[in-house]
Amino acid sequence: MDEQTLLRRARALDQDALGHIHDQYYQPVYRYLSFRVSDPQTAEDLTSEVFTRFLAAIRDRSAPPNTIRGWLFGAAQNVLKEHYRKQKQMNWTELDESIAGRERGPEQQLEDRLGGEQLRAALAELTPEQQHVLALRFGYGLPIKDVAETVNKSEGSVKMLQARAIGALARRLTGQEARR
Repeated sequence: MDEQTLLRRARALDQDALGHIHDQYYQPVYRYLSFRVSDPQTAEDLTSEVFTRFLAAIRDRSAPPNTIRGWLFGAAQNVLKEHYRKQKQMNWTELDESIAGRERGPEQQLEDRLGGEQLRAALAELTPEQQHVLALRFGYGLPIKDVAETVNKSEGSVKMLQARAIGALARRLTGQEARR
């Protein structure tokens, strides 16, 4: 079923169409958000918020005019910004409650956690534009062409941003940045 037909049926509150939209777009939205936040539960909560807003927009008759994916991506971006804004206002400390339940030793758990923290820290040091491109490519799973359309850049520019971002991540994670 094409996106326009699906959107038309969703506007009529067709339960099958709404279920199809959720099934088709949940994983890409979740991947996009999980690429930008460190906690899977938070990514799930934010993804649920995106779909709650979509349903509210359908009910309020302010549904997306012609593209579901674009609307959901825009909503995901807004939900993410709001999440970061709230997080800044509250001084949260991340607790890893799953450490006790794993079968791996404490040393391996610490190493895994530090590796994840290093990756998040390295990602945070990229430019916002590089973070955005990587999140769209690897989090949301968009091809280069769609990323280029979304960020209003040429495919070559997106490829260059992606290559530079990956290069910067590699340098930071292998410690070459500190040696310079």
